[in-house]
Order: sequence, then structure tokens, then C-alpha cells
Amino acid sequence: MKIRSFIWATTAFLMLVSTAQAQPSPAELYGSLFERVQMEKLFPDGKTFVDATPRADPDAIMVAYRQQPPRDREALRAFILAHFTVPGVNDHDAADLRDHVRSLWSTLIRQPVVPKAGSSALPMPAPFVVPGGRFREMYYWDSYFTMLGLAVDGQQPLIESMLADFTATIETQGHIPNGMRTYYLSRSQPPFYALMLDLSKDDSRTLAARRLTALRKEHDFWMKGASCLDADRACARVVKMPDGSLLNRYWDDRDTPRDESWAEDVATAAQADAPKAVTYRHLRAGAESGWDFSARWFAEPQKISTIRTTDIVPVDLNSLMLAMEQRIELRCRAAGDTICANDYAAMAKRRKAAIDRYLWVGREGRYADWDRRARKSTAVVSAATLYPLFVGAASPEQVKAVSATVRTTLLASGGLRTTPIPTGQQWDSPNGWAPLQWVAIDGLARNGETALARDIAGRWIGTVAAAYAETGKMLEKYDVEERRPGGGGEYPLQDGFGWTNGVASAILDRYPDIMAGFQLEHSRAAAVN
Repeated sequence: MKIRSFIWATTAFLMLVSTAQAQPSPAELYGSLFERVQMEKLFPDGKTFVDATPRADPDAIMVAYRQQPPRDREALRAFILAHFTVPGVNDHDAADLRDHVRSLWSTLIRQPVVPKAGSSALPMPAPFVVPGGRFREMYYWDSYFTMLGLAVDGQQPLIESMLADFTATIETQGHIPNGMRTYYLSRSQPPFYALMLDLSKDDSRTLAARRLTALRKEHDFWMKGASCLDADRACARVVKMPDGSLLNRYWDDRDTPRDESWAEDVATAAQADAPKAVTYRHLRAGAESGWDFSARWFAEPQKISTIRTTDIVPVDLNSLMLAMEQRIELRCRAAGDTICANDYAAMAKRRKAAIDRYLWVGREGRYADWDRRARKSTAVVSAATLYPLFVGAASPEQVKAVSATVRTTLLASGGLRTTPIPTGQQWDSPNGWAPLQWVAIDGLARNGETALARDIAGRWIGTVAAAYAETGKMLEKYDVEERRPGGGGEYPLQDGFGWTNGVASAILDRYPDIMAGFQLEHSRAAAVN
């Protein structure tokens, strides 16, 4: 029997060899399509396409190609990826997305940092997670969304060690900088430290006291401008509103070009009508906002040279400040410090009233930034409108109105738009960003808009999974109009990527059936192609 089996196997192998020898090569099979792919160097290595596997009969592929030849390089790439499985390009299974994210955490962990003389690094006493790509250090607001994924992926010790780093940084620097480099020390980022503490599982009373002290110190950093308000009714990060209430703005303590974007800032200031130092401050404040850059901050949406960030009272920042004050109140009360609790409760009450008075635009069904120079709301609709829902500051009527605005203005096929304005800046259309998707999803869900929350989650995961299936990467941002990798801004698209990983894990943990639906959709599309 063994001899017969060997003879059968040998015969079958020889038949396969004979068949292979009779088959045409890719150049012969795909003719003009093959020549175009290779001559345009669609893939850097000429061997890539010749090793691709067709998803349909080659003759059918060529019929489709001749009937509607791709008009340009981008269309040609889309055609190839729709009709072929290309090694190292779109041969990743979207079903592996969650496992891929879990495997990435170890590659993004960095060990404690003791800076060398002359280095720009800040000391880090405990291990931490970086976003990835050009972002080699820990960043402030990124880390909250990264922690969401760590929490559901069994990485709680990393959350605690990152909180140790942030707490120590507040103690030594007086605030949490944009990122853990010396050149970031003059500015912060959206203040998520209070919300990060909600993710901790360490209930040590000693640690709670230390963290409360750090949290109050961070609040002091954002509010220290209240002691130097002048005739301009603003100082540092504090703005005095027309009724005397205090709200916050983004700011930077320096008015020079950013170290990390020096040439870009010099070029922008050269085109601006404002004095160079004023433009530099606006650019730096835009970086503190995390939205660097967006039409939110421009007097003329298409011109970054009209940036005016420090003239804007932002809804996202003041929502986070409200959340900070409410949590300080709760932590003071838990510590038995009634005076502290009452003080911060009063601050939160005043801020909530000011948000409703100045940042709510009822006739337009949205929360908006406020232009302190024009003394009115700005015209730009943005995903920041969802922050009051995220921190629990919206009434049922406001929730309903914002939800309607989201559906009509911000919802795209691949997730939530950042703004509906295409400017070429990375924080505008067509880009969508993981942190803003989560703010929307969580804010809507906690306010009863569960269907819309799940809809956004499904659209976003579909976009992330499609890009992963094509590239094998988790990316910093995505084009939610075309459901593909994002673009724009002053540096190339980065992969890694901390907050995309964290939000993807958090969404898939909350809605475990979403990926199954996407896989079915993807399978049907592949079958059609």
C-alpha cells in the first residue's frame, strides 16, 4: 500500500508540474494591465505584483479592466487591490484586528527614562506606552485613549505605571506637558488626567491623597491666569467672559516657532498679517489643543496664516475642565475635606452655567467655540460639540439636538468627521480620529442615543479594519469619506498607533458583534470582485 500511495502521489505531482508548465506567466495573463502596473511602479518591488493571487478568473478581471480602465495611479491601485490579494499589502485578515492590537502593546512599551545630558527627553520613573512612529515619547491626551484599550486587553499594570509617570510629572513640572520632551514644557494638552484616574484599580489611600494633590495642582496650572486678568479680560489660559464668569482657552507660554516644527512655523508667520510672535503663540496654542491644525482656529478656513487659537474659548477644553472640577470635588469629599469639596462644587456649577450661556447654540442644535474678539459663537461645526455629552453636562434636549446635528453634518460613511470643511489640514474633513470617535460613542451612549453611538462605532471599525486588511497597520488617522488611510497636515501619516489601538479595543469590547458584521460585508465584497 505504501508503494501504491507513493506512486499515486508522484503521479499527481507530475500532473501538477505539467499543468503549471502549461500556464501563462502573469505578463502573458494580464498583458496591458501587467505592463501598466510594472511601468508605473505601483509597488516598489517588481516581484510583488507577479506573486499576487487573483480573486476571480483572470479573463473576467481583464474584461473589467478593459471596460473601465483606471483613470490614474490611485484608481489603478484600487482596481488591483479589489481584484488581487497582494503579498504584504492586502493579505491581512480583518478578523485578526483585535489580536493584532493586543500584540502591538508590547512593541509600544518603553522602559523608565533617565535622560542623558543634552537630551530633550524628560525623566520617566515607570514603564509607559508611546503612540508609535515619529512619536517616540509618551503624550498627554493620547494616553487616555490608549489606556482604554489597555484596560480591556488585560494591561492594568501599564495603566498604573503610566499614571505614576503623569503624577510624578505634575509634581516636578507643575503640569503635564504636551509630550515628554523639554520642548513641550511650555504647553499642555487637553486635560484628561482626571479621567485617567477613573481607570485606576489601585485604591490605596496614600496614593489617592497624592493623586488628589497632583490633580489640584494641574487645575491650578490651567487657572493661574485668573490672577493676572487685565483690560483684555484674558491672561494665560483664562478668559473672563462678559458676565464675569471664567472659562479657559488654549495657550503656550512661549511665542517663538515650535522646536519640532520650526521651519513650518516660520513659513506660516511670514504669510500672516499679525506680528510673528502673535502667530507663533497661536500656532503653539493650536498644538496644545491637540487639533494641530483645524479650521476651528482660522479666521479664514482655508488659510492657516489666519490662525487665532488664543482668541477662541473652546468647548472641548471647558468640558474637560468641568469634569476635572467635579472629580476634585468627589475626591475631596471622599477624603473628608468638605471645604475643598464645596469650593470645587461651586467652581463646577459656575462653569456649567457659563458653558450653557456661551458655548450652547440652541438655534443650531450644537455646542460651539466662542470667539472672544467677535463676542459670538464661531461658525465651524466640529466633533468637539460632543464633549459636553461625554462629560455628562448636556440636558436631554441638548443631547437630542446635538444628535440631530451629528447625523446631518458630521456623520460620514466611515465614521465621524472632525469638521465638515476640507482644508488640507489634518483636523478637518475628510479625516476622522480615534479619540473623537470615542468621545462621540461614549457620550451618545451614556445619554440614551445608543443607536447612533453604535452606528458610529460600526462605521469607524469598518474603516479601521479595511485599512488594516489593506496595509497590515493601525494608523494615526483615517479618511472617513473614502474609508481609507488619512492625510493632510505637516508630517507624513504615522502608524503604530496608540490611541487607534486603544479605541479599537474599547469599541470591540463594548460591541463584540461589530466585527462579525464587517467580516460578512467584506466577504460579500470580495465575492463580487
